[in-house]
Amino acid sequence: MSEPVNADPAELAKFSELAHRWWDPDGEFRPLHQINPLRLDWIDGLCELSGKRVLDVGCGGGILTDAMARKGADVLGIDLASKSLCVAQLHALDAGTKNIQYRELSAEALAQEQPASFDAVTCMEMLEHVPEPASVVHVCSALVKPGGWVFFSTLNRNAKAFMQAIVAAEYVLNLLPRGTHEYAKMIRPSELAASCRSAGLHVQHAKGLAYNPLTQRYRLSADTGVNYLLATRRIA
Repeated sequence: MSEPVNADPAELAKFSELAHRWWDPDGEFRPLHQINPLRLDWIDGLCELSGKRVLDVGCGGGILTDAMARKGADVLGIDLASKSLCVAQLHALDAGTKNIQYRELSAEALAQEQPASFDAVTCMEMLEHVPEPASVVHVCSALVKPGGWVFFSTLNRNAKAFMQAIVAAEYVLNLLPRGTHEYAKMIRPSELAASCRSAGLHVQHAKGLAYNPLTQRYRLSADTGVNYLLATRRIA
């Protein structure tokens, strides 16, 4: 018997319904387009992407996947949302992006097929959408080579994050579709760090993503109170 897939069908359906909007910079995924240069430069600054074999887990429409390939990495993007993957593949063809591949595959299945095969693994804005985020962390660790980098980004779980990431972002400023995030699924940095340690990953760096509603711009900050990123390395 195959193992159950660590995915929520309702979450997959949610993103599939919006699949045709992935590459609209003014659509529902506008925040991802806005933060992409920040997270790309941060990742590239820590783990020079050029020439690296990189895996993007939960790649969606391929916004980060495509950008990493354009930095010179050989990138594989995986997801379980068929429509989003089709959009990602079509965009890569249309844009002529080289060294990029997409597969409809779970991280667990890929870990059995290609363990310890990637120089770097990214898992961005995904952990808060799966039933067992700690399991995803362990699988990402199994996929990266010893000494390789694993990058995560997710949402903190506290009153500030509830007000900014759900109330403000989804209901007041309409930055995201309503219902994008569920408070109970958000993850405190201490919880994610504990999962990383359990999976043999050492946390190296942490950054927050701050949004200024007046300038409508994002920036990296030291405040991990709402959106945050973790850079980890697998113990060699």
